[in-house]
Amino acid sequence: MTQSPTTTAGQPGEANSGPGPDPALTADPEATLIAEGAPAQEVITGRRLGLVLGSLMLTMLLAALDQTIVSTALPRITSELDGLSQLSWVVTAYLLTSTASTPIWGKISDLYGRKIMLQAAIVIFLVGSALAGAAQSMSWLIVTRGIQGLGGGGLMVLVMAVIADVIPPRERGRYTGLFGGVFALASVAGPLLGGFFVDTLSWRWIFYINLPLGIAAFFVIAAALQVPKRRVDHAIDYLGAVLMVAGVSLLLLVVEWGGNRYEWTSPVIVSMSVGAIALLLGFVRMELRVREPLVPMSLFKNPVFGMTSIVGFIVGLAMFGAIIFVPLYLQMVTGATPTAAGLQMIPMMIGMLTASIVSGRLITRFGRYKIFPIIGMGLATIAMILMSRLQVDTPYWELALAMTLLGVGIGNVMQVLIIAVQNSVHPKDVGVATSGSTFFRSIGGTIGTAVFGAVMTSQLTRQLTESLPASATSGMSLDQMTSNMSTIAALPAPIRAVVLEAFTHSLDRVFLTAVPILAIGFVVSLFLKDIRLHEVKPHEHARLTESAVHG
Repeated sequence: MTQSPTTTAGQPGEANSGPGPDPALTADPEATLIAEGAPAQEVITGRRLGLVLGSLMLTMLLAALDQTIVSTALPRITSELDGLSQLSWVVTAYLLTSTASTPIWGKISDLYGRKIMLQAAIVIFLVGSALAGAAQSMSWLIVTRGIQGLGGGGLMVLVMAVIADVIPPRERGRYTGLFGGVFALASVAGPLLGGFFVDTLSWRWIFYINLPLGIAAFFVIAAALQVPKRRVDHAIDYLGAVLMVAGVSLLLLVVEWGGNRYEWTSPVIVSMSVGAIALLLGFVRMELRVREPLVPMSLFKNPVFGMTSIVGFIVGLAMFGAIIFVPLYLQMVTGATPTAAGLQMIPMMIGMLTASIVSGRLITRFGRYKIFPIIGMGLATIAMILMSRLQVDTPYWELALAMTLLGVGIGNVMQVLIIAVQNSVHPKDVGVATSGSTFFRSIGGTIGTAVFGAVMTSQLTRQLTESLPASATSGMSLDQMTSNMSTIAALPAPIRAVVLEAFTHSLDRVFLTAVPILAIGFVVSLFLKDIRLHEVKPHEHARLTESAVHG
């Protein structure tokens, strides 16, 4: 699922004032919208502005769609490539590389210019898309999804940075709604388009469709966008990014292989666990030492940032878990086509969008936000409990109710956490705080996807081992029997019924695993400080936030 841009809770229509932008302000698309500093050197108007905005919206749609269009196609993709057990890695690879590269893209664009870096991000994204569409194995697909993520991380942050460059602060609000609409469109259209391509053409078109759209955006940007270069020197934390990606990747492999490919106490798992811990500790140490860290550790002195980071991590984990594994239930167990599965996912998307809009309006009206994460985490926990009770013959309306509750729950939390963080820090720290908060949400999605995938695989193996006699497998291993949907569909009816029942129980365990994690998020949200949103000028906001957080 994607996140729409978020603005600060300051006085509407008021331009920011003060010193030049914090170096980290371009580290996140949401942060860019509220960057302080000098106005753009060139104001684009008329037809040229329309071309620029159109190309930027098309570019953002590429990145936003890529995170949702894949979900309903994943069961078919992994079935054709005989890698159903590796389904979660198709999503994890993209999330991991995009999370690590996002802050780096923003800083590199300060050095070499927005336009050339945006075009470079488009090229990398399109190369990854073309290679992913041509994938002949799961390993090939996973690697190329990582390449897509490298480009996708740049698309998000650089589009919003360009908006800040070419549109004056006082005018920016009227255009950010258009880009919020892009995210809304991607949320609903992504699963539907993914299902449509799989049913009518081929799953490969969910990647190939990026090529004509991306090429068009590339050339329009080349012709119409002229952004003055204002070089800002940065100390880019490349080593920190490498340590983070290596540590998280090793941790994900431990989760994937532990208790499945290797025993938890085996030398391989133990050594990998030690290596992951060492790399992540090295990452933290690096962040404490470098001048411009990816995640400034000083942010954790702010209790609001600490609490929202924990809740955001949990929301990312739960959100991607549902988006990936609900379509698997719909297609594998109920027999829905990919298109039908996309349609059946709409209740969750509508619940998410509606709750985001309503909570935003209520927060603006009353100036308080704490109640919304509490309600949201409570509803998400209830939704996961309901999902953990799914059976092979569960009526759709029960699943739709659970998805709606989950969507409303996530919608009441996701953007509200950003508002809380932005409202709790000094205006000069808004960008880096927003980036840090978004970082933990993305890491939550990355780790959660891998954890849930490992839970499903291990539970499926255990269920089938206990339920099927050796003579029933017809010489096939359990992995071969469950590697794709066509093999399962060709099984004798009694054996197929056992396999589908095992899949259902395995998915139930996935959702049940999320319940205590979401419950922890609910408890943590109770301790979130409710600092009243300030409708004041930046210098007065700074005084009030320091007093509220520390005093």
